[in-house]
Amino acid sequence: MHGLAHVIFRLALALAWIVPGAAVAGGQAYEPLSASVQAVLNRSISDQATPFLAFDTETEARRWLTAMSKRLAPRIADRLQRDEFLISVHYEAKRAGLDPQLVLGLIQVESNFRKHAVSRAGAQGYMQVMPFWVELIGRAEDNLFHLRTNLRFGCVILRHYLDQEKGDLYRALGRYNGSLGQPHYPNQVVRAWQHNWHYSTPTAVTARVNTRG
Repeated sequence: MHGLAHVIFRLALALAWIVPGAAVAGGQAYEPLSASVQAVLNRSISDQATPFLAFDTETEARRWLTAMSKRLAPRIADRLQRDEFLISVHYEAKRAGLDPQLVLGLIQVESNFRKHAVSRAGAQGYMQVMPFWVELIGRAEDNLFHLRTNLRFGCVILRHYLDQEKGDLYRALGRYNGSLGQPHYPNQVVRAWQHNWHYSTPTAVTARVNTRG
């Protein structure tokens, strides 16, 4: 794997299983954005830099990629496709100030890693992004079934909701899924994150993640 340098983040273990094929996709609710917020989110979407893994050393990057690839293999069979997916997830999550392990947990619950998943509400792709976001902060040609486009929008939107909720991950996840105030979805994402995708080094975002009933 090339370009696994220039790096800053670490994350190692735990493999629990959630039933293959299960997904709890919802949809973000449309909310008007102020011109300033819209401009900030649009700038966040626009960067087209080549993804890379942000770790201190190439060895750490390879260790993370190998560990995550083994966990993801039952859901994405092709190794090259898995590596491209994981590098993109790590890059987009770090770029948005999110823990890549959290994003993997969210994707598991939202789409179960199905690239072309579409929810009843119309949310699309790995991170189940609602199409209205393209009009709000994107470009007409943005395709939410494209790997990096979907991850870019999804991570920027989750970061926006975390900022809106002042770091309360539980409420931010509720907004992301269109189920604010209901415990089921945030608890599922937190369980998937902690049980299936947890990596033992410090996480990229500090937030309140205790499950709630």
